[in-house]
Amino acid sequence: MWRRGGNASAYDPEVTAIAAVHGVVAPHGYPQEQITAAFNSVVSPDGAHAAVVARIHEATGVRHRYLALPLEAYATLDDFGAANDAFIRVGLDLAEQAISGALQQAGLSASDVDLIVSTTVTGVAAPSLEARLALRMGFRPDVKRVPIFGLGCVAGASGIARLHDHLLGDPDGVAVLVSVELCSLTVQRDDVSMPNIVASGLFGDGASAVVMVGERKAASLGISGPRVVATRSRLYPDSERTMGWDIGASGFRIVLSAGVPDVITTYIGDDVADFLVEHDLKTTDIANWVCHPGGPKVLEAMQDALDLHDGQLDVTWRSLAAIGNLSSSSVLHVLSDTLAGRDDVAPPTPGTPGLILAMGPGFCSELVLVEW
Repeated sequence: MWRRGGNASAYDPEVTAIAAVHGVVAPHGYPQEQITAAFNSVVSPDGAHAAVVARIHEATGVRHRYLALPLEAYATLDDFGAANDAFIRVGLDLAEQAISGALQQAGLSASDVDLIVSTTVTGVAAPSLEARLALRMGFRPDVKRVPIFGLGCVAGASGIARLHDHLLGDPDGVAVLVSVELCSLTVQRDDVSMPNIVASGLFGDGASAVVMVGERKAASLGISGPRVVATRSRLYPDSERTMGWDIGASGFRIVLSAGVPDVITTYIGDDVADFLVEHDLKTTDIANWVCHPGGPKVLEAMQDALDLHDGQLDVTWRSLAAIGNLSSSSVLHVLSDTLAGRDDVAPPTPGTPGLILAMGPGFCSELVLVEW
């Protein structure tokens, strides 16, 4: 049975600490119905696909989203270059807001950061976003940088896992993960395929940042945030075309198979059970589940595979409705909401086990076991 224990002043070299999580959304918010109408006017101006688009958008469970640009500006994005320029411009502002908020919450400054990992799957920048922010935010000249592209929705959980790996070898270190996803800039205007319609109704725009510290640093600062105890990565066979992008002259054209719930049903229950048993835990021992809001069918498959009762994914469902699926940023928004407590969902009880779980292109999953 779970009895890891410990406290903020004790040093345990096997764990790392999450000092802060801060999520932000893009500047332009709209109800789902308004976004649906605008999308229809661009991809189906004759109204031929309006009923299908409205039905699919309604089925996503999303009620409100935030976009990088005003709705009327999307019709003027005539090529991939224009969309990517917008990604860099807006993405930098959101990344700065997310990192600044997380560092302030942790009581640290940019000059304290030893490693910064940035992740995105919705735009390209070289120099990468964290490099462009270095002077702007005051990172040290010797800060280590790791830009990650291509992990997609799994990258929020994977980013925490990779920060954990690094900090196990640097127990006095401070590391930051920043995720920036401006999904609306990837929607294709000449595409009435089901994946593009689903994506246009499901994904939103935002960013998030996580500050983590090595356990010796956590003890010295008295940081009592959740401890990362263990992680596991899993890559699934014959699933390369389950999710991803086809990248061409028009930019990012989504690959999104209807078989995502089937992969979850086939693998995730056993994967989670096998991971937890190594720590003398069962799924019924997990006090709080932090799951990526992939969409209604994905969450229903997750609940069934893990035998979760109604209410255990309430924070995730509410995030999906309020801001949509933000790709890699979403699970970090859910983590932030979980730590803060929202509505009738209380924050986690200290000392209890929790699990952060996300899936993404590959097709793959990442599991992160934490002690709240």
